[in-house]
Amino acid sequence: MAVTKSTALEALLRDIRSCTLCAPTLPHPPRPVLAASVRARILIVGQAPGARVHASGVPWSDASGTRLRAWLGVDDATFYDASKFAIVPMGFCFPGRGPSGDLPPLPACAARWHRELLGHLSSVRLTLLVGQYAQRFGLGDAYGPTLTDTLVRWSDFGPRIMPLPHPSPRNIAWFKRNPWFDADVLPALRERVSAALAGREK
Repeated sequence: MAVTKSTALEALLRDIRSCTLCAPTLPHPPRPVLAASVRARILIVGQAPGARVHASGVPWSDASGTRLRAWLGVDDATFYDASKFAIVPMGFCFPGRGPSGDLPPLPACAARWHRELLGHLSSVRLTLLVGQYAQRFGLGDAYGPTLTDTLVRWSDFGPRIMPLPHPSPRNIAWFKRNPWFDADVLPALRERVSAALAGREK
């Protein structure tokens, strides 16, 4: 039987979901959390699952996810349709907690899996880089001295890439200090999301 692009991706996702590469360094059994389809129009590159997502196995099934979906202007059914949204964090497993929040994503995931996985996502028309780890990965040298410096230049990266702050409740103070994000970025974000889902180029 011929291997289609879809079946090849499904096989890769099975391999990723059974990955134990970081087991010796994780504080819990590995549980990679991601979603992807060869038909996905929008790619969300985030940080790593938090404790609630680790428990549920569902990407962005926490307060951060609720705010992210509000930013995007989509409902749960649309967000969790893998033919619309691919969800690929920098680290697929919850890395554990540190003194001031979750630990950074472990680097082994991106090194081992991302190039092959992202190569299957040829239908993506909009990539959202959520948080500094995703932005360092996706923007390379274009990432600024700080996350805020990068975010204020959001329109410089073209119509198919948007850097976003992490929607965590821990960032409420940042949102209050930067009202331009709600005023300028969110309307553009929703317009680009709508266009990508409808198959229009923005």
